[in-house]
Amino acid sequence: MIPDATPPRRIHVSAAVITDADGRLLVVRKAGTTAFMQPGGKPEPDETPAETLARELAEEVGLIVDAAGLEPLGRFTASAANEPGFEVVADVFRVDIGDQQPIPDAEIAELRWVTAATASAIEIAPLARQYFLPA
Repeated sequence: MIPDATPPRRIHVSAAVITDADGRLLVVRKAGTTAFMQPGGKPEPDETPAETLARELAEEVGLIVDAAGLEPLGRFTASAANEPGFEVVADVFRVDIGDQQPIPDAEIAELRWVTAATASAIEIAPLARQYFLPA
């Protein structure tokens, strides 16, 4: 009898798909890490996924969005970029930021607008690479 494999440890997050007029995806890199990922983060107690994302976007990149106006894209799972042995389970939303310009804040060290071609020169988190990098 083969023992059951240990189930992966999961990290639940909310993540944003934000694209600019040229169709590039916004990705961010947290201080002390190497992988770029979609903006977002972990929920506080009693927050909905959309409320989590609205709060995280304000804290991380200074974007003010209405949680009720976010477009849900679904729940996606991928290997966690910065936590070996974990997988990330992300509630992902398309976010229209209008003419707002994201600015790195809080734990965000850097942000970039990327396509699949321009992202080849940097480390992209599995969630963004597998599902959301524009061609």
